[in-house]
Amino acid sequence: MRLTGWVVGLLAALLWSEVLATEAVECRHDSLRISLIPVKNMGRLTEDYRPLADLLSTGLRMPVRILHASSYQGVMDAVISGGTDVARLGPASYLQAWKSNPAIEPFASLAPEPGYFSTGGSYYSSLLLARGDGARRSIEDLRGQLVALNDPASTSGALIPRHEFAALVGEPLVNYFSGLIYAGSHDRALDALLKGRVEAAFVSSERADEYLAQGLITENSLRVLWRSEPIHYDPLVFSGVVCEELKQRIRQLMTTPSPELSEFLRNQRAERVVPVTHDTYHSLLRRIGE
Repeated sequence: MRLTGWVVGLLAALLWSEVLATEAVECRHDSLRISLIPVKNMGRLTEDYRPLADLLSTGLRMPVRILHASSYQGVMDAVISGGTDVARLGPASYLQAWKSNPAIEPFASLAPEPGYFSTGGSYYSSLLLARGDGARRSIEDLRGQLVALNDPASTSGALIPRHEFAALVGEPLVNYFSGLIYAGSHDRALDALLKGRVEAAFVSSERADEYLAQGLITENSLRVLWRSEPIHYDPLVFSGVVCEELKQRIRQLMTTPSPELSEFLRNQRAERVVPVTHDTYHSLLRRIGE
């Protein structure tokens, strides 16, 4: 049976209407949920992200909630399952989540200001730090000592040390050190070191710079015994439940100058928002043995 042109056009219009209706249903978000890996105290982290939440709430005309998380794994589980809409993950925790759900999409990162411990730009490093006034002045001095890590899923506070530092010394961390403790966050690892509970700690260079900016340490308080190769800074990611229309609106809000965005960047000691994609982080898989 041959169809006339107007019938074909009508069918195409009806089909397109169904597509639009489907997209409209998929984009019915009545709120936005944001989850953050606990790089520091969750209460303070929430306050630091409040300007971003206010920006998105006003721009999207919907409530924005910042969900509290006690571990990296909790945030990974939420973004994998769709229990959150936007998440800040570490580079390695993003890749682990992406392997479970390839619909997860990184879209933005930050370029932190240069600091004493970090070079700035879009990169940071994993550092092995000892107390500046202590007797540990070299990697060899730490053999057989107690050392702090962050979270098992932390890029700079666990995974990079377990691979790159272990390759340097030629044996696993559990053999080189007398004991390893997971402090739960970079700040807790730094606190354990400063209070003498451990002899050294693997932490993010950016968090060490934050302690310096807050006046919690001086440039002489900590000694860098090892520095990893640069790591691209943490991504903000969309979970698989976020529709394309909402993604585009969020991208636009986060790249358009505004007082809220400026305040958010100040809280993060960052210079700008940097667009990212999966390719930005894919090469890290080799570095963490995935």
